[in-house]
Amino acid sequence: MNQVTVVVENLRKGYGLGDARIEVLRGVSLQIRKGETVALVGKSGSGKSTLLSLLAGLDQADGGSITIADQKITAMDEGELTRFRAATMGIVFQQFHLVSTLTAFENVLLPLELLRRANALDTARSLLEAVGLSHRGHHLPSQLSGGESQRVAIARALAINPSILFADEPSGNLDEETGSKVMDLLFRMVEATGTTLVLVTHDPDLAQRCGRVVHLEHGGLV
Repeated sequence: MNQVTVVVENLRKGYGLGDARIEVLRGVSLQIRKGETVALVGKSGSGKSTLLSLLAGLDQADGGSITIADQKITAMDEGELTRFRAATMGIVFQQFHLVSTLTAFENVLLPLELLRRANALDTARSLLEAVGLSHRGHHLPSQLSGGESQRVAIARALAINPSILFADEPSGNLDEETGSKVMDLLFRMVEATGTTLVLVTHDPDLAQRCGRVVHLEHGGLV
């Protein structure tokens, strides 16, 4: 049996104070196995992006626990979590989040240099080639199209060969044709590397490309 990558137990998260408080996640429990591709779906406000942020260590839960690769991230301090995330996770956002002052090549290289990985330059070049952007490596994000920017973001997210890749509406800012091509690329690269994928999407066709679809409604799993 495949190793369990993610274990979520009774996860709770709310925002606001007093009567204005909204409980976004109400005791969510979930397991994701190594190499699995999982889509998180649900209406706006169902808690899917909040769940992804908690899994990626970008936000703190009010209660419950998250264990990733046998490490309980909900018990880590900020420094421990930052180091663990840098070495273990890749994240692709809807808004790309490339560093505007770095070229496409430098954006892909950045996580490798932060971790002082051997052969960082060769790895970054190979990844840019894999996403079809070798010829755009010297361009800044402002000189790239939306599709090109997201392909750079995917290359950067996969640069460290992460145990798990989180993707939050990665094609949400792209037109249908470009988005389809970018997602084809993402699924090909995830399959080739055996990376666990957790994908938030509003697109039912995109969700069905994953091995499992998890529905959230009113802060819980359906």
